[in-house]
Amino acid sequence: MGRVEQYLINIINTTGPIHLTLIDPQNTNPKKAGKIAKTLEKYGTTAIMVGGSTVVSIPQLDAVINNIKNSVNIPVILFPNNITGISQYADAIWFMSLLNSWNTHFITGIQALGAPIVKQYGLEAISLGYIIVGEGSTAAYMGQAHPIPRDKPKIASIYALAAQYLGMHFVYLEAGSGSKSPIPPKMVTMVKKNLKIPLIVGGGIRTQEAAEAAIKTGADVIVTGTIIEKDQSGEIIKNIIACVKNFKKKKRL
Repeated sequence: MGRVEQYLINIINTTGPIHLTLIDPQNTNPKKAGKIAKTLEKYGTTAIMVGGSTVVSIPQLDAVINNIKNSVNIPVILFPNNITGISQYADAIWFMSLLNSWNTHFITGIQALGAPIVKQYGLEAISLGYIIVGEGSTAAYMGQAHPIPRDKPKIASIYALAAQYLGMHFVYLEAGSGSKSPIPPKMVTMVKKNLKIPLIVGGGIRTQEAAEAAIKTGADVIVTGTIIEKDQSGEIIKNIIACVKNFKKKKRL
């Protein structure tokens, strides 16, 4: 287990659920990315993820990461959609497999192409089973996925269990960037009951209530992205992070 992964696990095990910020380098210029990261570090986000569902140039990605690194002291973790999403300037990378893609390129193909680059850059690789839920997201389209129906939590749970048995260290339930609704609480509950590894939940979390519902039912990590770009005052995301950080005082369902 590398330094960044150990950092995440230690916080989860000692204080409870954590919040991660997702910054899309396609939608955020380097200067703004650094400013956002600095503000959210102050609010209490645990780490900054950088990536998105669409292609971005490597120089743009590098510039965004460098500006973030110069602005914060928390880790920067790559969330790549392809090998073009790998930057030597990050601290770590979610080395992930899109488990419910129908194209093996997104299950093991890109991973094989990217592995030598990750090694060359000396990036810490954190293994992740990535599962897309619900129709219509950019992530599902780009990853050629068979999205799991929102009313079929058992299907999500068996994919998540498979990820654990394959040796992956985290499972990510993704509703998709800009999703109208977050992952259903019933699905989070069923998936978490099957797992001994941390569960990440993201997509469609735009309110404190949605974040609280996810962590009450089993999420160890909450990821917010789109709301960061739209919340001009910063109050919504501030409340979401506070909700996650304060959850240790409450009990899960």
